[in-house]
Amino acid sequence: MLPARVSVNLSARHFQQRDIARLVTSVLEETGLEPRYLELTESAIMRNAEEAITMLSELPALGIGIAIDDFGTGYSSLSYLKRFPVHRLKIDRSFVADIGASGDDETITSAIIALAHSLELQVIAEGVETSAQHEFLRERDCDEMQGYFFSRPMSHGAIPGLLQQGVLPN
Repeated sequence: MLPARVSVNLSARHFQQRDIARLVTSVLEETGLEPRYLELTESAIMRNAEEAITMLSELPALGIGIAIDDFGTGYSSLSYLKRFPVHRLKIDRSFVADIGASGDDETITSAIIALAHSLELQVIAEGVETSAQHEFLRERDCDEMQGYFFSRPMSHGAIPGLLQQGVLPN
């Protein structure tokens, strides 16, 4: 089976611990997961951006990816994109949901993809549920997609068989 990236959301509580790099290193040692397969995501990092930049700056050197979740909503600030050690943006599902029904959401989604690519960041679209959404995102070179279009929630035991069968849509 091919290795897959594990994406873990950080909570505001994790940021109170101050030494995220040490905590993550400890968990990697305990689980045996290689750092290159770990990606930390969080939209809350924007709430206290200056502190988050300092706390997260050690992680890329360890080979750990960082993604901004729910990009385009809440505290997302374009000025922080150049300062955060970020590798990916996750487009919030609220923009993806109305692809095909809202020209505004299509424009915003296209702009986020273009912005991320111009900053050499990858883009993940959340909440892809229809073939129209999938096709729209594929045509705009969205790097990755997640949602019910690919699979409904399943037990962890069912995932290896699904990956080995290669039944996911292209």
